Amino acid sequence: MTGRGTLRWIVRAGERATAGEVVARAGAGPEAIGEGRVFVGRRRVRDPASPVAVGDEVTIHARAEPRGGGEPLILHHEGGVVAALKPAGLATIPDLRGDASLLAQVAALAGLPLDRVHPTSRLDRDVSGVVVFALDAEAREALRRAREAGEYARRYVAIAATAPSPSSGIWAAPIGRHPNRLLRAVGGRGAAPAETRYRVVEHVQGACVLAVRPITGRTHQIRVHASHAGAPLVGDRAYGGPPRLVLATGEVLTARRIYLHAARVTIDGRRTAEGGPRTGLDLRADIPAEFRDLWTALGGSPDVWDKSTSCETS
Repeated sequence: MTGRGTLRWIVRAGERATAGEVVARAGAGPEAIGEGRVFVGRRRVRDPASPVAVGDEVTIHARAEPRGGGEPLILHHEGGVVAALKPAGLATIPDLRGDASLLAQVAALAGLPLDRVHPTSRLDRDVSGVVVFALDAEAREALRRAREAGEYARRYVAIAATAPSPSSGIWAAPIGRHPNRLLRAVGGRGAAPAETRYRVVEHVQGACVLAVRPITGRTHQIRVHASHAGAPLVGDRAYGGPPRLVLATGEVLTARRIYLHAARVTIDGRRTAEGGPRTGLDLRADIPAEFRDLWTALGGSPDVWDKSTSCETS
């Protein structure tokens, strides 16, 4: 056993085994494969019956608990679509470390095999909110058409360290790769067009609440655009956001997550393919308690959240 409870197993000569048998011999539970925590070399194992060869290294990662606390919640399950509330600290899909993922947990909660559940968007690990999954080819096509037609809208709320100027508008700087492969940058390598619409809903000394709607879907788009506009998000250390805020009383509040939440997803109700499913949905995820607590402590109004999820961005 190494590191974070990781198990490694080399298949020896004379052994004819499947990945599932190796997992069992290593003392890990059968759910490890379904949760995406088992690899042969760098290849993630999807099927317990997958054969392994002599000399193969099988890695079984320990389950990681979400850093932000809380459990996923199914918001909708009908017509080939599942929507779930993702807590902060949980990856949307399994990463190379094999950490716990929303994908695996939603599949388990919905009683579905992992390969039937396909995310139509992803949230960064320390971002919470609504994630929509398609369960079949028809639903995937319907949602793709809705997105292309501009009928698939994602609405976020955020707490930023400073209010951008002007107070509403469109961030349209292209986003590409940062020298650090884990990050993105305005004008970075391979930059592609990116558009984010925003509005300041309320501001207090030292912070503001933003209503944000991304039109494109670049990696880290909202975080990069907000930082580039001089309004980095609270808790977003990677893009210059403050890890803590100091109140007028001198009390220091520590940000234990990125203050960005996908509060609402709306999908137009028209049929997007002949005979296809009606995809009209209005999915909402309650504002996390840590958002409410921080904003109240800063002197903000408690009704700002209703305004944030209903107001139109530019």
